Amino acid sequence: MTKPIYVLNGPNLNRLGKREPEIYGTVTLAEVEEICARAAGDTGVVFRQTNSEERMIDWIHEAIDDSCALLINPAAFTFYSMAIMDALKMYPHPLIEFHITNIHRREKMYHHSLVSGVATAVMAGTGPRGYGHAVRLLLEMVAEGQAA
Repeated sequence: MTKPIYVLNGPNLNRLGKREPEIYGTVTLAEVEEICARAAGDTGVVFRQTNSEERMIDWIHEAIDDSCALLINPAAFTFYSMAIMDALKMYPHPLIEFHITNIHRREKMYHHSLVSGVATAVMAGTGPRGYGHAVRLLLEMVAEGQAA
C-alpha cells in the first residue's frame, strides 16, 4: 500500500473563510481538505491543522515514517520556529512549504522563512486552490523518485 501525503496546517488556519477574507478569501479549511483529497486520489492524504507547535512537531515526526510526501503551511511558525525547521530537516521525502498569500508581497516581518531552506520547493500566493496544485506536484515528485 502506498503511504499517503501529509498536509499539515499551522496556527489560525482553522479560521479560513472567516479570518481576514480580504487577504485569505472565503474558502474554508474543510474545503481545502476536499481539494487535497481530490488531488491525491488513491494515494490519499492525512490532513491536519494545529495551533500548537508541539503537536506540529509530533506530526512531522509521524510523517517521517508514515508518508510519501509532505505539504506544510506552517503559517506563523514559518518565521520563528527553529524547532519545526529542525524537525523538517529530518524529513526524507519531497516537502513543499505552502502559503496561501505571497509572503514576499506582505509586511517585512513575513519575508524571511526558516522553512524555505529545508523545503524541496516553496509555493506562495496561489490562494487555497494552490493546495491542489501542490499535492499534484508532490505526486509527480514521488513518482520520479525525488528525495527531499
